[in-house]
Amino acid sequence: MTETGAVGAVQETGADWPAIRPEVVAEVVAGLSARLQKRLDSAAAKLAGRPVERTGDDWRIAVDEEAELVLHAPGGVIADQADVRCGCLLAPACVHRAAAVTVCPITDEEPAGRPGTGGAGTDGAGPSAAAPPAGTPVAAQGTTAGTTAGTGDGAPPDVLAAAEVAAVHHLHRAGAAVLAAGVGGAGAVLQAELLRAAHRARLAGLYRPSAAAVAVVTRVRAARSGEPDHRLADLVAALRELLGLTTALADAASAAPAGPADGAPDGTPPVVPVGIAGLRGTARQAYGEAGGLRLYGLFSEPVLTPTHAGAVTWAVDAGGGLHTIAEIMPHADATTAAPQAVGAGNRAIRLGDALLSHREFTRAGLAVQGATRSAGGRLGAGAAVRAVRASGAAWTAEPIARLWAEPPAAQVERALAAAALPPEGRPAGSELLFLEVTLIGAVPYGPGGALQLLADCGGAVVVLRAAHDHPGLAHRGNLALLAAAPGLRLRVVGRLERAARPELRLLAVGAPADGPHPGEPALALTDRADRVNLGLERLQRADLVLPAETPAEAPTPSGAEPEGASRLTGAPSAPGPLAALPDREGPAAPVHLLTRRVEQAVTGGRAALTLTVRTADGARSVDGDRARLRSAGLATGAALLDGLRSAAADQPRDVFGRVVADDHEAFAVAWLAAAWYGEELASALCATAWTSAMSGPVPAAGPVPAGEGASVHSQLSSQP
Repeated sequence: MTETGAVGAVQETGADWPAIRPEVVAEVVAGLSARLQKRLDSAAAKLAGRPVERTGDDWRIAVDEEAELVLHAPGGVIADQADVRCGCLLAPACVHRAAAVTVCPITDEEPAGRPGTGGAGTDGAGPSAAAPPAGTPVAAQGTTAGTTAGTGDGAPPDVLAAAEVAAVHHLHRAGAAVLAAGVGGAGAVLQAELLRAAHRARLAGLYRPSAAAVAVVTRVRAARSGEPDHRLADLVAALRELLGLTTALADAASAAPAGPADGAPDGTPPVVPVGIAGLRGTARQAYGEAGGLRLYGLFSEPVLTPTHAGAVTWAVDAGGGLHTIAEIMPHADATTAAPQAVGAGNRAIRLGDALLSHREFTRAGLAVQGATRSAGGRLGAGAAVRAVRASGAAWTAEPIARLWAEPPAAQVERALAAAALPPEGRPAGSELLFLEVTLIGAVPYGPGGALQLLADCGGAVVVLRAAHDHPGLAHRGNLALLAAAPGLRLRVVGRLERAARPELRLLAVGAPADGPHPGEPALALTDRADRVNLGLERLQRADLVLPAETPAEAPTPSGAEPEGASRLTGAPSAPGPLAALPDREGPAAPVHLLTRRVEQAVTGGRAALTLTVRTADGARSVDGDRARLRSAGLATGAALLDGLRSAAADQPRDVFGRVVADDHEAFAVAWLAAAWYGEELASALCATAWTSAMSGPVPAAGPVPAGEGASVHSQLSSQP
């Protein structure tokens, strides 16, 4: 709702809260007294429910009948604590200001017009060039300025300066405190302390650890507020990244430099630890000259994170190299994120004078002069770049076709190796898989017998999953429709899902190289270059050509549920001839016995691991977990589980037996070891699964019986 105010400004009622810089949150919360800090979480929850009115760059919230909060956010970002004003008597040291900054979503972006802000004419492509949020595809994370980490006080680049060492220890202590408190205990005060440490690290030139800390706070907030996009695995990964970086930097700082190498002449510089530059990270990735490029559109995908939404389009050059063009902007409300991501696919690409949208470019081409490119493959949109529309290429023609020439096992190995690199150091497209598959159908498969869309890939049974589970995106509906066409041969692009069985998250699909054979299902997408972007475009029944013996139900409206279709929340429909596949891999390694304790520590904090849970026969459940890990040959996992529980319970006490607060260092070290062990073991099991599955038998694709297509569609489209 909008209305015009007395001075002609447009007043918006029910507006979203503005974004805020991390250091502003830390400064405002630090100004509270200890008594008010205890009331901060409840005050923030109460303030979040109050209506917000926006007039120009000012957001107004009525605290009570006499006091009003005014948030001044030029460009939608609060960049100074003086921009948060309250009319109560205790201001500026009032709980209202601290509650307001706690409610505002965090962003690393500078508001428009401030120093350091990239404009639309920079290589960073304007607003989308700011620091990337966690979860953004790697190739979309490039920015423009070549600002690299500095040491702050003249120290050599391979040695941590004193300011950096102090910032690392501060960041590590703050991260360990959040881990020990858990999601339930990590309130606004702990979050603000972590943001303060992140700001200190950024000022010291530790950009990568600083960004990791901001990601942790963002995901903790999502978990505490119950946002639909929250995933516990993302929060665990963010904490693992933060504590891993601070631990590695602290180890590098404490390691004494070695002397000159044997036989080296006098005056040779000492050997110093390597890799510190990668641990520091960079403020903005540098763009280098790429000259002239002939680009062919490949596919486009929506990007949806807790703070940003948009689209990333992939292109192939004449030599087979991958490049990206991103259109990613911050969002303040999760309800508008999905429409923003879908809408970004229809906006014009930011490259030269080319007048075509991201979706159009996936089926066309570009001729670019004066191109600039980041190490991650993102193309810059500087004023000197010139681009005109050109013809595209089919997936079955060069240079795109060579992407499917690499053996699947080699692609999996490449994707797993890339996941271990820092985001800014990963080659463009290294996380993508290009496979040729034949759909088997929707079959109960894996633990629990959940209905899965399976495909044959060179002898391996691969589970095909939606790239994103948000119902506002087209992924799940398209996957459900494809399940109605067993025997359909496809070329697919997806991201590797690290699991004990081969799994792939689909991004785009297209027609096979040799076209459909007589009597086979086929895609009818000649008007769309025989390919579809699964996250931005919705398939219809008319887009599938099914054999005569496979009855197809009448088309259903996009997003509607077929009449009479059962959902997975009830009893799933029988799959008819699509019988359940045997578990060819045998019993899975019980890695979950360790990883669930890692996740339990994140949700419930250190105290959750000290609770004794007993089974029906009176035995401690942890003893059974340890025994199962050892019997499966995971003796290291069993030892790490013991170490994690021991560190959680080993808290110092005073002479009266009361728990004394400590720095949680031993607990953080034990948790980090268990978390990284689970991470590396999961990667090894994933590689083994793909390698061994290539030689296994593949069940024949069977037709979907009449009346079952709607049930399969419903069950697959409703799965998270």
